[in-house]
Amino acid sequence: MKKLRHVWLLSILGLTLFSCQDDEDVNFDSPVISEFKFGEGGTHETDGTAFRGSDLHLEASIMAESTVASVTVTIHGHDLEVGEGEEEWDFSQTYTDDKYLVKNATFHEHIDIPSNVPVGEYHVTMEVTDKSGKISEVEGHLEVMSPVTISDFGMDETIARGSDFHVEFMINAVHGIHQITVDIHAHGITPGAGEVEWDFEEVFEEGYHGLNEVEFHEHIDVPSTAPAGEYHVTFIVEDEDGNTIEYESHIDVKES
Repeated sequence: MKKLRHVWLLSILGLTLFSCQDDEDVNFDSPVISEFKFGEGGTHETDGTAFRGSDLHLEASIMAESTVASVTVTIHGHDLEVGEGEEEWDFSQTYTDDKYLVKNATFHEHIDIPSNVPVGEYHVTMEVTDKSGKISEVEGHLEVMSPVTISDFGMDETIARGSDFHVEFMINAVHGIHQITVDIHAHGITPGAGEVEWDFEEVFEEGYHGLNEVEFHEHIDVPSTAPAGEYHVTFIVEDEDGNTIEYESHIDVKES
């Protein structure tokens, strides 16, 4: 009887010790990440594209035999050329919210994309670490685009003063066009006798405001008193969210 009681006590003690073991002492499988998707945040797209100046929607399903300890998301560009006014974008954030520190979690976050990042392809990585130290990783590619684009640009290269010149181009604006500004100024031209310095700036809204896709088509008068020479022409398209894109060109004004 004493021997049986001794065996029983050892069995209970063994079970107690086993139940008190830390996760690190148990051989768990690595977490499983599935349904890894991301896209434009405003519409919860999952097509792998998003717009600068907007946000990125990212989601995934996580299953772990040991409780999740952290989820880390990193985003970086693929040798993108950084243009004037742009800044390289490298994103990294570790999430330890209570809603993720479980065995089965649905990851869902929105990440802001700065408005001045270069457009192009970015590498997106999600890394899940569980409390036993096991790590799993998934990755994908994100295409960051400009919310406003100008294409198929065409403009007269030379024009006689006292007449007008023609300009046209296509505009695509995801959030709708707010306005289009045209700015024209000379390159160090000194007005002669009977000439008047010509600086032009006009805002175009009618026929464009609120549209997502439209052809800008205008004729701009050049005063007969404008000095002959080269002029710098800038087109600025602003969308309803305040995002802008600029296109620069030159026109040569000739004497009549």
